Amino acid sequence: MKKLVLAVLALFAIAIPSQAALQVDVNQGNIQPLPIAIPDFVAPAPAGTDPAAAAAIQNMAKVVRADLERSGLFKPLDPKSYIDQINNINVAPNFQNWRVITAQGLVTGQLSMQPDGRLRVDFRLWDVYGESQMLGLQYFTQPTNWRRIAHMISDAIYQRITGEKGYFDTRIVFISESGPALKRVKRLTIMDEDGANASYLTNGFLVLTPRFNPTAQMIAYMSYTTGKPRVYLFDLETGRQEKLGDFPNMTFSPRFSPDGNLVAMTLEMGGNSDIYLMDLRTRQTKRLTFDPSIDTAPSFSPDGKQIVFESDRGGSQQIYVMNIDGTNPHRISFGEGRHGTPVWSPRGDLIAFTKQGGGQFSIGVMRPDGTGERILTNGWEDEGPTWAPNGRVLMFTRTLQGGRGSQIWSVDVTGRNLRRVATPGDASDPAWSPLIQ
Repeated sequence: MKKLVLAVLALFAIAIPSQAALQVDVNQGNIQPLPIAIPDFVAPAPAGTDPAAAAAIQNMAKVVRADLERSGLFKPLDPKSYIDQINNINVAPNFQNWRVITAQGLVTGQLSMQPDGRLRVDFRLWDVYGESQMLGLQYFTQPTNWRRIAHMISDAIYQRITGEKGYFDTRIVFISESGPALKRVKRLTIMDEDGANASYLTNGFLVLTPRFNPTAQMIAYMSYTTGKPRVYLFDLETGRQEKLGDFPNMTFSPRFSPDGNLVAMTLEMGGNSDIYLMDLRTRQTKRLTFDPSIDTAPSFSPDGKQIVFESDRGGSQQIYVMNIDGTNPHRISFGEGRHGTPVWSPRGDLIAFTKQGGGQFSIGVMRPDGTGERILTNGWEDEGPTWAPNGRVLMFTRTLQGGRGSQIWSVDVTGRNLRRVATPGDASDPAWSPLIQ
C-alpha cells in the first residue's frame, strides 16, 4: 500500500469571538448525546466531471454525521426534521429555526472546485443557543481525499466540544477471517476507522497480532510464512515485508516502543517463552525476563519507561509491570480469574486487559498499580483490547458462543456505547493507529 499523501492545508479559523458554553463532559459515565444538526454541505457550482468531487459533495456531511453518532456523544438530527436550509455558510444561521428542532449545535459546510483541480472545503460549527460561531476551518485537498477531510472535520468538532482529541482520522489493522474452521484463512487487512476502504495486505498465510508503529506507516505482526511463527514488519508505503531477526524458534507478540525505535516481542527457546527487546536501528536484542514461565504480550507505557506483560509465573495467567531494562518485575492483577493481553492506555492512566473467569472472557481496565479494576464488557469470548489514540475508546474481538465467527466491537472506557465495528466478513485482533499525520 502506498503512503497516503495528504495535500491538505488547514488555513485559518474564522475570527469570530465565542462565549459559547456548548460542551460535552466525556468523563461522565452516563450522558445524553448532544443534539446536533449537520445539513448537507452546499456547493455553489457543480463538480464537473470529477467523480470524487461529486462523491464529496453528496456524502461529506453524511460521513461527519456517522462519525459523531458513532461516538455516542452526539445525536445528529434527521435532516428531514430541518425547517431551515443553509444556502450560504458565510451568513449567520437563523438560530431560532434550529432551536425549534432541539438542535444545540449546527455544522454548515461548503465545497468548491479550484482552478488547479483541488477541492476546497469550508465548514463552521455554531452554538445554537449561544448564537455564536465556535469553530471555522478551511481545507484544500485532492478530491480523492475527501473522506479524510470529513474525518478531520469530525475530529475538529469532537475536540472543540469535548476538549479531547478525536479519533476518526485513524486506521484499523486487523485479521480478516474466511473459510471453514479447519481451513481458516487469516489475512492482514487495513481499513479506515469507520470501516471504509478495507484492503488486504497479505494473502494465503496465517497471520496474527498486528500492531502499528507510532507513525502508522509500519506494522509488526506474526506470520507462519516460513512454517514457524515469526515476527515481520510491513511497510505500508512500499509494501515491503521483512522478517524481524533470524531466530531458531518462534517469535511472536510484537509491540513498538512509543518512539518507534524498539520492538518488544516474545521468543520461545527450549520450551520457555521470554520477552526480548530489539533495537530497530542496530538489530541488537536484549533479554528482559528470565523466569521459567510463559512471559508474553508486552506493551510499553506512553513514556517508554515501563512494560506491562502477562505471565503465569505465579501459577496462573496474570499481569505484571517491569522497568524498560527488565528490573523490578511485579504483579499488579489479583483477585479471581485470569488476566492477559494487557495494553497501556495512550493517556498512561489505565491498562486494558482480557479477563477470563466464570466461563466468560471480558474486557476490563485497571490503574497501572493494579487498583480500580473495572469490567467493561461481558461476552462468551471478548478479548484483545486496543486503545483509540485519545484513550477514551477501546476495540476488541468478540467471538460468538460455539466459535461461530468473530467480530470487532468497540466500547467507551466508561463502559457505555457498546457497538459492532463494520468489517468485510469475520474479523479479529484489531489494532488502532495513532491519528494520521
